[in-house]
Amino acid sequence: MTIVTLKKGEGRSLKSGGMWIFDNEIASIVGTFHNGDIVTVHDFDGYPMGKGFINQNSKIRVRMMTRNHRQEIDREFLRMRIKEAWEYRKRTVDISSCRLIFGEADFLPGFVVDKFSDVLVVQSLALGIDRLKLELVDLLKEELSKDGIQIRGVYERSDAKVRSSEGLERIKGFIGEAFDTKVEITENGVKYLVDVKDGQKTGFFLDQKYNRLAVQKLCKDMEVLDCFTHTGSFALNAGIAGAKSVIGVDASELAVKQAQENAKLNGLEETVQFQCADVFELLPELEKQKKQFDVVILDPPAFAKSRNSLKNAVKGYREINIRAMKLVRPGGYLATCSCSHFMDYELFTKTIHQAAQNVHKRLRQVEYRTQAPDHPILWAADESYYLKFYIFQVCGEK
Repeated sequence: MTIVTLKKGEGRSLKSGGMWIFDNEIASIVGTFHNGDIVTVHDFDGYPMGKGFINQNSKIRVRMMTRNHRQEIDREFLRMRIKEAWEYRKRTVDISSCRLIFGEADFLPGFVVDKFSDVLVVQSLALGIDRLKLELVDLLKEELSKDGIQIRGVYERSDAKVRSSEGLERIKGFIGEAFDTKVEITENGVKYLVDVKDGQKTGFFLDQKYNRLAVQKLCKDMEVLDCFTHTGSFALNAGIAGAKSVIGVDASELAVKQAQENAKLNGLEETVQFQCADVFELLPELEKQKKQFDVVILDPPAFAKSRNSLKNAVKGYREINIRAMKLVRPGGYLATCSCSHFMDYELFTKTIHQAAQNVHKRLRQVEYRTQAPDHPILWAADESYYLKFYIFQVCGEK
């Protein structure tokens, strides 16, 4: 077994519960190996820290699989990880559609699986786990079948850019037999057609499930603006809750077309309208027209995809929140979020506060939320905590 030894004083994240060892934390590697192989990790003094898979193509040099250095990474070990993840979901979320595996937070680093009704969508983002993906999919189907859930198809969406930094090709396609990749799901009483083949990431953003439900209770008899609507999820939750009118906006023509299909699926095409527009251009235009809404929802893509882009991301978040607050009627509501891991809670909160000061609004916090429990936050694995979601009542300075 190849032994990776840490430098003295390094491995702080690992020792506090994290899953990654970076290239600059390693003092030595003794033994022969191929990238993707399982290695044993020792602290600088020889104390065994566990096992993980190594990849010299990646700055994340080792991703830990277990803290037990005697544990074999075999089929029974993988079955245990799958079973624990499934039991956790059954206890904490609506399992009709949910994230079954959330990478490091489920102790299967680099492996993501979403369940949409009776279809699985798989993402493999690291070399070591890529070797195990077919066995993991097989085990998932076995565990689900024990609860009477028969999976009719599996689609792989390992087309994320991060695979390139692992030395992996970006791929997508069926695992097993082909099937209709437009899958109907129901969430919070809303029906959606999920495009697992061509939709963003795995086809649908399950992490906002209960945040969408939280917005429902605000929207009855309200006029609602949903910005960055994607396939219409927040807009449709507002519509099904009895909103007077809803406008959903997205820059993607494909997303707007899918949102319109979803509105028809729910019989909401009269109440919930969608338009293709750049939100940064549309909000000032609505302000000029003196438009106002009872509820404004901001669900933008990750503006900060790296630390280097954080400064510009802050400007972007500040601008859209300033614009949105101007469009909320006095006493109305703003739901605003960030899905960027690099835009942490403190910085996001500070940015919203600055936006409110800029437009002389007082914010009364209704609630603060994060991602749904099927995207668990593993303490010390900071990358697993990425979604910040606020609901405010927007009050004028009286």
